[in-house]
Amino acid sequence: MQVDILITNIGELLPMDKKGPVRGKAMSELTVWHDAAIGIKNDQVVWIGSGDEAKVLEASNVMDAKGRLVTPGLVDPHTHLVFGGSREKEMALKQQGIPYLEILKQGGGILSTVRATQAASFEELLEKALFHLDRMAMHGITTVEAKSGYGLDHDTEMKQLRVVKEANEKHPLDIVSTFLGAHAIPEDYKNNPEAFLVYMSELFEPIREERLAEFVDIFTETGVFSVPQSRRYLMKAKEMGFGLKIHADEIDTLGGTELAVELGAVSGDHLAVTSDEGIEKLANSDTIGVILPGTSFYLGKDDYARARQMIDAGAAIAISTDFNPGSSVTENLQLIMSIAALKLRLSPEEIWHAVTVNAAHAIGRGEVAGSIAVGRKADIVLWDAPNYLYIPYHYGVNHANTVIKNGKVIFERQAIR
Repeated sequence: MQVDILITNIGELLPMDKKGPVRGKAMSELTVWHDAAIGIKNDQVVWIGSGDEAKVLEASNVMDAKGRLVTPGLVDPHTHLVFGGSREKEMALKQQGIPYLEILKQGGGILSTVRATQAASFEELLEKALFHLDRMAMHGITTVEAKSGYGLDHDTEMKQLRVVKEANEKHPLDIVSTFLGAHAIPEDYKNNPEAFLVYMSELFEPIREERLAEFVDIFTETGVFSVPQSRRYLMKAKEMGFGLKIHADEIDTLGGTELAVELGAVSGDHLAVTSDEGIEKLANSDTIGVILPGTSFYLGKDDYARARQMIDAGAAIAISTDFNPGSSVTENLQLIMSIAALKLRLSPEEIWHAVTVNAAHAIGRGEVAGSIAVGRKADIVLWDAPNYLYIPYHYGVNHANTVIKNGKVIFERQAIR
């Protein structure tokens, strides 16, 4: 067999080829191949076998993994990729104990990002998004979800979604788009959130016509949108043919997790304070819990989502960066894997399922991303690590040595000596 790329001398290969999403105890069961090899032709994996068996292959490019760990490309299922400006000045205010509401009064907080995003041109937002996508790719991410939500008006929300579409066409990474117009309540609607949801729902039709988003999301939280308001809004989105996602139970236990299950949402995200009933319903549903431990870490919170209990109950869990300018400012999903081990008490095996196969299913890409299998697109990472245990263990750095997307090398670590 003739192949374009032959990866040989793989120390450990994680194919992550279980039919997903992977739930409960099965998340702790990991298939590991030793001394493996992978053949890639065009954009697909066409052969997987042992090093000895690989001798029958002819390759244009033989890539010696040198005993490294090889896995599928990581999948980040929850990001706020497109935004204007930054909010580094708020960190000092938070450290001084200044409440978030006071930061808002001083012109900071999410509404400052909204103003910056409204003021930014399409080209400025696109250039910034491509910069962040480069960083994600360098850290081993090959598929990413991207939300709008920093517009809070028709023009800017559409601008954000069009930036996502353009970025998906220009950048090697695959981007899944989500409309999060119901991310906050602007000043003009602060006393009438229902009217704002009607206003945002007016975008469903043009978004569908331009194919700008697959999913609709909403922030179900105290001071934002209630469970009944969220239900009505999401049901309308579902009737329009959109998949559903929910920012659920991040600060107060309102029942957002239960609503995600009730409506058949592909995921309920955050889940930091989900109730026992919510965990039970999640475990007995097709909805995936997307946990964002980097947000709790960055905000200095002591309480993290009860991912351990969710898995023990039988739920399917994914983890994500929640990359955004206010509460989780990182493109490094490897760092989040370490936080998941240290703060969520997830095992390395569970973590790898949570950033590959389950994360792919959480954004409707379970059949094309998150695993290495013959016939699949060749989204593959070679890591500067001898085994899968090492990535969450050695935290805060980039372990990606080589990143392959759709059969092409898009990143290689360069030695400086």
